[in-house]
Amino acid sequence: MRRGLPPTVILLDIDGTLLHAGGAGRRALEAAMAEHLGGATRSRAPWLAGMKLDGMTDRLIVREAMLAVDHAFDDALCDRILDSYAGLLERELAGSDFRLLPGVVELLAALSARRARYGLCTGNTSRGARLKLARGGIDHLFGFEERDIHGFASDGEARELIVEAALRRASALLGRHLDPREALVVGDTPRDVTAARAAGCRSLAVATGRFGVEALRAEGADHVVPTLELAHVGPLLLAGPGDREP
Repeated sequence: MRRGLPPTVILLDIDGTLLHAGGAGRRALEAAMAEHLGGATRSRAPWLAGMKLDGMTDRLIVREAMLAVDHAFDDALCDRILDSYAGLLERELAGSDFRLLPGVVELLAALSARRARYGLCTGNTSRGARLKLARGGIDHLFGFEERDIHGFASDGEARELIVEAALRRASALLGRHLDPREALVVGDTPRDVTAARAAGCRSLAVATGRFGVEALRAEGADHVVPTLELAHVGPLLLAGPGDREP
């Protein structure tokens, strides 16, 4: 990313960055795991008890939860669990303490108005991401087709693989190789910061999740802000011409 100019591509996390889903995702995934794996191995405690999910991909969460109770991991079974999860998530979101985070609506409106290149870079499945964003009325501001810029859980368990997938799609959209240094990963956890670094991108960490400004700064984020309100991120994300090169 060139000094004084906005990034060519902005890659946005969802949970803790754009919105809080009120625990709907955890509850839905626990219910899906219980549905497919039964209560024989974990009858008294929730499947995700004791796990800190911040920044983890959905596939990695399922793997770690299964291995924690010595249950063999299987990709096909994981797919079935995540398919059931999406159906359960819609119900959980309807009754959850859901909220969009400060500045999100205004930032997305400004990026859209300036025709900025941005997309999702999240550990959610594509369907789960769409449901969460739809709950907040902002799903129409993102692309979910293969030609769009995004990285989802289907792109890999490790978060850096999701960043790399988003970079490949951005390159295809631009019609040229996108240097990772031209991309900015926006997230709320140390995993977002380390994944951006591993992929060669710069990072903007926002303290609207479980981690505060100082903790995120200590992780080595290139930029740290308290919220995505334009007063904090406008100079970084919106400076200069809005149009992007084709």
